[in-house]
Amino acid sequence: MSSAMKLQERVSVPRTAWKLADIFILCLLFALLSCRVASLREGGASVAALVCEAWFTFVWIINMNIKWNPVRFNTYPENLSQRTDELPAVDMLVTTADPELEPPLMTVNTVLSLLAVDYPDVDKLACYVSDDGCSPVTCYALREAAGFARLWVPFCKRHGVGVRAPFMYFASSRPEPELAGDWTFIKSEYDKLVSRIESADEGSLLRHDDAADFTEFKEAKRGDHPAIVKVLWDNSKSSRTGSGDGFPNLVYVSREKTRKHDHHYKAGAMNVLARVSAVMTNAPIILNMDCDMFVNNPQVVLHAMCLLLGFNDETCSGFVQVPQRFYAKLKDDPFGNQIEVLREKLLGGLSGLQGIYYLGTGCFHRRKIIYGVAPPSFAAVKHERQGSLTYEDLRTKFGASVELAESARNIYSREIPLKPMIDISSRIQVAKQVSSCNYETGTHWGQEIGWSYGSMAEDILTGQRIHSAGWKSTSPDTNPPAFLGCAPTGGPASLTQYKRWATGLLEILLGPNTPIIATIFKRLQFRQYLGYLVFYVWSMRAPFELCYALLGPFCLFRNHSFLLKASNHGFSIQLALFLSYNIYNFVEYMECGLSARTWWNNMRMQRIVSLSSWLLAFLSVVLKTIGLSKTVFEVTRKDKSTSDGDPSTHETDLGWFTFDSSPVFIPMTAVAILNIVTIAIGVWRHAIFWMTTGNHDCQNIGEFLCCGLMILYFWPFIKGLVGRGRYGIPWNVKLKAWVIVVAFLYFCRGD
Repeated sequence: MSSAMKLQERVSVPRTAWKLADIFILCLLFALLSCRVASLREGGASVAALVCEAWFTFVWIINMNIKWNPVRFNTYPENLSQRTDELPAVDMLVTTADPELEPPLMTVNTVLSLLAVDYPDVDKLACYVSDDGCSPVTCYALREAAGFARLWVPFCKRHGVGVRAPFMYFASSRPEPELAGDWTFIKSEYDKLVSRIESADEGSLLRHDDAADFTEFKEAKRGDHPAIVKVLWDNSKSSRTGSGDGFPNLVYVSREKTRKHDHHYKAGAMNVLARVSAVMTNAPIILNMDCDMFVNNPQVVLHAMCLLLGFNDETCSGFVQVPQRFYAKLKDDPFGNQIEVLREKLLGGLSGLQGIYYLGTGCFHRRKIIYGVAPPSFAAVKHERQGSLTYEDLRTKFGASVELAESARNIYSREIPLKPMIDISSRIQVAKQVSSCNYETGTHWGQEIGWSYGSMAEDILTGQRIHSAGWKSTSPDTNPPAFLGCAPTGGPASLTQYKRWATGLLEILLGPNTPIIATIFKRLQFRQYLGYLVFYVWSMRAPFELCYALLGPFCLFRNHSFLLKASNHGFSIQLALFLSYNIYNFVEYMECGLSARTWWNNMRMQRIVSLSSWLLAFLSVVLKTIGLSKTVFEVTRKDKSTSDGDPSTHETDLGWFTFDSSPVFIPMTAVAILNIVTIAIGVWRHAIFWMTTGNHDCQNIGEFLCCGLMILYFWPFIKGLVGRGRYGIPWNVKLKAWVIVVAFLYFCRGD
């Protein structure tokens, strides 16, 4: 391919000044550790501080590894115009789990944005929606959306609409004079769609089901029901009847569930969608999306194709992961979950290694990689790439379905038609077969093929398996952003999300899929292994950060000190490290175009998340490991997409912390109370000492400052102690926190 017609370009991002800052802070950390070792004789608090600071040094090193040589990928979709015949088919998979926490209208907007993407041939696109809530309301909403799509998709392409989720488009744009009539008509039709969906309820749908569209839902229970598969839109039939502009196929899937089978959360749903799409359209590329994200750049599929087709060696682009970005963001990121610096600094740095993680949404996979095919350069699996696996082998791997085995053989052998050739409506019974809850028994699903089981962080684990096979991943840098999603907008939702992530990541690290094994025995590069560790050790950071946070209150209570003395040169190192680390982080936020308040909110939330979500995740995995408990998947509540684009929760408007009776709030409440109590005790003790001796020297000024800083970090919890309603910490949480504080002070008392 000539350079003039290149599809992608890998560009190194210079960061010489940042590398010098990284090394400077690392030197300060090593200097502090040497001073700690020299002062170990000063007591147990110094030993605890040494252990914690050694851990912080390790965390800094693995973060340095990721950030060291970042790259970005530029894409040139305009150059695909000469290669449209080569563009592969794409199956777009959307997952939703709970119609209450993930409202159907949100899913509808996601689906409509996907149906309207730019692609030269819509016959090569298909959209599959997995509904793990088995909700007739969700099915009804998607059926109505298919009807609205007949108007929406042609409107978008006729007028070059940029944002193709209707709720966001109508909230952020006003009609130009030349399309005012068309705009008003489509807006009116969308408002009618919203009204029908929001007024629908399960009871009325089942009672007035004159067309028998929802018969299969009548006896269904959320956790116990047969497989339901419905073709809501068949583009091939619409084209034959000449019904106007076509748009991709739309298929509703609710996999079979029984209470006797483990359904493996989202990974199980994704594997069902992979099988259903395989027996219907079998596209060689799979895009998976969460129901709370929508297409913000209609050329996103073309940008992905630039990376999937643009390398001479496809090993360099096993999958294309679009980093997450968010809409309707709260000002100054009060809950620290917009991950903008993490995305720019850490995820960008991973692109310079073996590639960005698979993040679970907004990702384009090669189907053959999901099926466990190794890169072309590894001859050990050459027979698989040549399609020489027997049907017996394929059925052992993929299950009893003849149609699925045939589709897998086509993927292995690359004998794939440019567009689906079968009538997808004729494959409904086959799709139900591969959606049954016992279909995977005795197969390789969830192990060598499909989305991996064994962790609540199934996305990261699946990506690690792909990297371990020797594949690399890429990430496009598009303007405008390719996809937008919604971040939790309240305290409970944010902390629940972090707890779920940290639990799944630690399950991987301590389980049979630990990345060190993949580094030693497979093809996971060592630096990529360290890159995975940055996130895998999230919850392992909690004990060390908790210990360090308790050193200040402990020393104030016992009238000791864990900080190096001002007379010691180590004090200067501590001060320089504190200042340089915070300046380093502050400049990172400034470079990303964020405010000083955003920096402070994220620093505060880092402490809060460490001592709440990550701590509970750590305890949860430890208890699971010793057989005393098991982890539970928790769906994060999503804000409801409305016709005007505004989220609907009160805390979105205020950005205030809200509380409930969740155990996740107990540790932080206890630490907040402990810092207040020990400051009071320290002040009282020093006041007595000053009055009785006349000596105004304060030996614990450093500890007072540490506790004061902790109170600033935990200020939302201080306010929660005196707040009311949803902005106040419940009394049962306060009581448990006080019990922990009293127990801590009791065991810390002197002889």
